[in-house]
Amino acid sequence: MWTQRRWAALAVLSIISLLSEEAATIEVPLDPKIQQELKQPPTIVKQSLKDYIVDPRDNIIIECEAKGNPVPTFQWRRNGKFFNVGKDPRVTMRSRSGTLEIRSSGKPEDYEGEYQCFASNNLGTAISNKILLRVSKSPLWPKEVLEPVTVREGSSLVLACNPPPGLPPPETFWMDSFIMPIAQDSRVSMGLNGDLFFSNVLAKDAKTDYSCNARFEFTHTIQQKNPYTLKVQTKEPYNDTFLNSTDVYGVRNIPETQPTFLSPTGLSSSKMVLRGEELLLECIAAGVPTPTITWSKRGGDLPAKKVRIGNFDKTLRILNVSEEDIGSYTCMASNRIGSIRHTVEVQVKAAPFWLEKPSNLVLAPEESGRLVCRANGSPKPTIQWLVNGEPIESSLPNPNRRVLDDTIIFETVQFESSAVYQCNASNEHGYLLANAFVSVLDMAPRMLGPKNQLIKVIENNRTFLECPFFGSPLPLLRWFKNGLGSGLDGGHYRLYHNGTLEIKQARTEDQGTYTCVASNILGKMENQVRLEVKEPTRIVRAPEHVTEPRGTTVRFDCRVKHDPSLLATVTWLKDDKPLSFSWIGRLKKDDESLTIYNVNPDDGGTYTCTAKTEIDEDTASARLTVTGRPDPPQDLELSDPLARSVRLTWVPGNENNSPVTHFLVQFEEDRWEPGKWQNLSIYDWNLNSVNLQLSPFVNYQFRVIAINAVGQSQPSHPSARYQTSGAPPDVVPSGLKGWGSKKNNMEITWQAMQNTERNGPNLRYVLSWRSKETGEEWNNITTAKTKHIVHNTDTYVPYEIKIQAVNDFGHGPESNMVIGYSGEDKPSTAPTDLRVSKINSTKVNVHWEPVEPSSVNGEFKEYKLYYWREASLIKGLKVNKTKLHKGFFTTAEHPSGILTELYPYSKYKMYMVVANREHEGPQSNTVEFYTKEGEPGAPKYFRILRHTDVVHLKWDKPLEPNGVLIGYTLQYHTVNGTQAGERKVQSFPPNVTEYVMNLPHRFTRFKFFLAARTQVGAGEVYAVESPHFANEAYKEQEDIATQGWFIGLMCAVALLVLILLIVCFIKRSRGGKYPVREKKDLPLDPVDHKDQDGSFDYHSDEDNKPLQGSQTSLDGNVKESDDSLVDYGEGGDGQFNEDGSFIGQYTVKKDKEETEGNESSEATSPVNAIYSLA
Repeated sequence: MWTQRRWAALAVLSIISLLSEEAATIEVPLDPKIQQELKQPPTIVKQSLKDYIVDPRDNIIIECEAKGNPVPTFQWRRNGKFFNVGKDPRVTMRSRSGTLEIRSSGKPEDYEGEYQCFASNNLGTAISNKILLRVSKSPLWPKEVLEPVTVREGSSLVLACNPPPGLPPPETFWMDSFIMPIAQDSRVSMGLNGDLFFSNVLAKDAKTDYSCNARFEFTHTIQQKNPYTLKVQTKEPYNDTFLNSTDVYGVRNIPETQPTFLSPTGLSSSKMVLRGEELLLECIAAGVPTPTITWSKRGGDLPAKKVRIGNFDKTLRILNVSEEDIGSYTCMASNRIGSIRHTVEVQVKAAPFWLEKPSNLVLAPEESGRLVCRANGSPKPTIQWLVNGEPIESSLPNPNRRVLDDTIIFETVQFESSAVYQCNASNEHGYLLANAFVSVLDMAPRMLGPKNQLIKVIENNRTFLECPFFGSPLPLLRWFKNGLGSGLDGGHYRLYHNGTLEIKQARTEDQGTYTCVASNILGKMENQVRLEVKEPTRIVRAPEHVTEPRGTTVRFDCRVKHDPSLLATVTWLKDDKPLSFSWIGRLKKDDESLTIYNVNPDDGGTYTCTAKTEIDEDTASARLTVTGRPDPPQDLELSDPLARSVRLTWVPGNENNSPVTHFLVQFEEDRWEPGKWQNLSIYDWNLNSVNLQLSPFVNYQFRVIAINAVGQSQPSHPSARYQTSGAPPDVVPSGLKGWGSKKNNMEITWQAMQNTERNGPNLRYVLSWRSKETGEEWNNITTAKTKHIVHNTDTYVPYEIKIQAVNDFGHGPESNMVIGYSGEDKPSTAPTDLRVSKINSTKVNVHWEPVEPSSVNGEFKEYKLYYWREASLIKGLKVNKTKLHKGFFTTAEHPSGILTELYPYSKYKMYMVVANREHEGPQSNTVEFYTKEGEPGAPKYFRILRHTDVVHLKWDKPLEPNGVLIGYTLQYHTVNGTQAGERKVQSFPPNVTEYVMNLPHRFTRFKFFLAARTQVGAGEVYAVESPHFANEAYKEQEDIATQGWFIGLMCAVALLVLILLIVCFIKRSRGGKYPVREKKDLPLDPVDHKDQDGSFDYHSDEDNKPLQGSQTSLDGNVKESDDSLVDYGEGGDGQFNEDGSFIGQYTVKKDKEETEGNESSEATSPVNAIYSLA
């Protein structure tokens, strides 16, 4: 015993040692060229089923297809003996195939049996499964005479089917003589064996045509058994009224019985099923009332995913049975009398199934390998090895092969070791057969992929460089980059056994040429792959979700960045479907966007932008939601009618992607304003049934408008009309008031009541009034108008007024009492003792004595002061004498006020009246007063005339001196960019209006500030800045006229012009035509209006208004003048002499127009003469 164990242990250790030294199995590629060159044993690729049933009417085809190199030849065995195909004329074998074809003539049963195909070449033999060929049979039903079946109502019954044994077994079903299926339910149903079971028989079951039918699948025929006649013995006569009874058995006096089993019988049974097949359990019970069936499994729940309960809970079906389905299954039949159980013990057996199926083994000479065949089943299958179709025990001894149960070990194989091995795993339930060949070959390395392949990849992506190869022995493969260095493996690279090189993260520096070299003892071969690393394609500006109303324009952005060496295309999809574009369509696209014009609801959806190159792509999506006005509500209904209300219900329409926020209910009535729709009320979005408050005596119809953020829907269809009954008015007229249009009347007015407030026909107004002071009786009038005039009243007397509405149904409520007044008259007295005090330059205090309130003759409005500027205290200054007024509302005992915005140093007059709402009274005494001196206004103008070495300043007196001028103050400083120099001050007497200042340097610029002065102080400031030129070289324009060269040039020009004139005159006298240049007249602007002695007169002529500049005090903020050199003497367009001196006059901006006429008229200027000739 010990010796046997020792040798067994040594054998296991030797096997483990041997397996550890085995070479890797060579996988033969599917490359056609390799397949043609390699010698391979046969392999079965197609065969018929093990259990093969054929239709006797068709030719019998037994398939057997195999591949191998050389091409295999085929043989067959039938029932374990050689089957000579050539001797039977009805049997043929297809060319280059082992498939048999047996013609259908004769008796197909003669060819039934067990067939096996053998495919052979000089490297071995492969075999097929044993194919059991059987011919389908559909025998006729045996002839029999069926006696009528008679049972008592309430008894159970089984009508046997017993179909003929066909191959395969037929499908059974029950029908009547009208070829209609027998109705089945929990009481009547067909069992698994085809019998028809009645749990209890009722009188309605009595028929003469219960027929069982058998359908044979292969022959497509149906055979019918002779029908049963069923007679039912009853205690009560049967009629159709019993069909509707809830207790059929009680009505029919059928005794109730406890359940009993019809199938299966007894309390327990057993069932065996094979692994992977379908388990079917059945329980059919008899009893009154009909029992119900429930299923359970001992020790656990039924597997819900695999279990199917059918046939009115009478069958339990488990799909794809496995060992976990072993156990006890119980069905319980119960009714209100009792219950009964049946237990089925289920056993699961298994035909053999693969754990490890043997696979083909390709080895090089002197290599080792193994074939493994592992299977399982219940009971455990036995393993048998065959070689080339014969038991391995009977084959020739092979010192390189050892068999150890389910494994065959091969050591140092040679070419003659090639063969086909079969593994057969079998038990009592079936068998498995697998072919696996051992092929010994040698071959130098071969490259299987394309040569010199170019691969483009995206930067930072995982990249695979493939190099498929083959050889025997298995070649060693290495990679090189740019033909340098050692093999690439590890770190940034990873080499797979199939020759693929992985670059974990491709970078720009990984670009280059990669070479793969495969080598074994028979040689080597190489291939190259060129790698280019590209920038990724990215959408840098993606489309964004958009919600827009219908009719607008929508734009989706899609800006793409990609590798410059790759061509990128941008496509657009809508809801995963391509968009189409046309010249006249609403969809337009460019390189960076998609634009949709005039969007409509059909445009809503998901838009996807795809930017694609030949090696990568990027996508971005955005959703377009098109909103629109909601659809109108539908199906308006009126309900709950009351005297002044009705319920309105509607169905909301489509919101069109914008939620409804409100519903507007409108009405139309056909009595006062037919056809006019008016708003009634508005409701929140979540209401679609509202109670409408209505007015009496209105014939309404309603419509509803839905409102969302886009706008209002179209109105709904109108509702039916609803007429409210009449009633007295329930509101009072509004806007009641009384006022006098004349001094002896009072007009009483009010607003007309709305049509929906009339509440009935013949609406009138009852108006009442009386004097408040005298307490007289009420005066009344009934009218349909909205105005009444009370005549012959005293002046401005208060009246009490009230009103109420009345219609044919009665009087409405009275209004509250209001106070009205009769008309006003002119005030009868004037304010007295008008006087002034505290006079300064621009304002004065005013005092007066008030009038008696009764003399106002109306509602006091104000004391109105009229005043005007009579004259200026400066001689010769004309003034505007327009009369102005100012109101003072005061009821003080000693009233006073302040009059402002007066001109200084002026003479004023004024008087006062008292005013009521309609009239002014007589004038008071007239008062005359004089305002004091003030600060003067800004100078009328301020001009700079600049020459080469001097600056000439000119100005004029202010339009409003506001006093006696005592002089002018001039301040100035140099300007250098944004920096200002030291400020200097110069004073001038009032009669000086110009100043010439020498320039320290011709490039120096100045800023000047000028203000006039009175005794009160300096007035508003006029600020200007000297012009700036790029070339500061100036000379007086008269200097150029004294230059000899210029005089000569002008003479030459004049001579040339004279010659041209003569030529033109000669051509004209000869009748020739010549172009005439149109002459444009230059208008002359008016010159300054000055007196002969050069002094200025103060008048309001608009031509002499000063230039608009800032005018503030000298110590205040200064507003810059708008003057610049461009405005003087035509600015940058001025003319220059040859020595650079500027020709033209420097004038202020306003006087530019005044001087243009003078400049154009300078006949003494040679330059002007040249331009005039041109």
